[in-house]
Amino acid sequence: MDTRLDKIQAVVSGQGQRITNLKSNAEAVCGQLEQLEATCSSLQEDNKSLKSKLSDLEGRSRRQNVIGDQVLPSPSELDRAHHTLAPKPGPRERPRPVIIRFHRYQIKDLIMREARKQGEREYHGHKLRFYEDYSEEVLKQRAEYKGVMAELYQCGLRPSLLFPAKLRITLQSSERTWLRSVSEASNYISTLGVSP
Repeated sequence: MDTRLDKIQAVVSGQGQRITNLKSNAEAVCGQLEQLEATCSSLQEDNKSLKSKLSDLEGRSRRQNVIGDQVLPSPSELDRAHHTLAPKPGPRERPRPVIIRFHRYQIKDLIMREARKQGEREYHGHKLRFYEDYSEEVLKQRAEYKGVMAELYQCGLRPSLLFPAKLRITLQSSERTWLRSVSEASNYISTLGVSP
């Protein structure tokens, strides 16, 4: 009987030792996991910051660019102008867009302002349209505002998007409100009490 108890006690103490080892291993793994989670969180923040900086730098490098549907008759102070990399259109198709980089962004701003004021223009039977040249990331950010901007127009307000994607609303009293996100804009619309 004593030998049986000794064997059982030896088995129990062996199991106790294994449990102690497993416990210490689990604590070590838990510590490493916490360390990895902290590192991952830090890297995610760095990645988000770097993406934001990259988008800003790409947007600033395109600041002097304009995309038009036709070549301007007398370009002045241009660094370069070229067609986009699309196949050459047929005779009845829309012409390829032209990307124009102005030497000074003030000239580009002036042309964009005048194009908005004058509305649609034609050159050799083709409509001229001018667009800002934004990076893909900025275009995605700006596209998110499409729905809320339509709702704001329906409410009789004058929304506009500032670079990169900040919504400015001009009220009927000529006061201006700035909103930094689509959710903020949606909340603002709900406070107006107008349903689209």
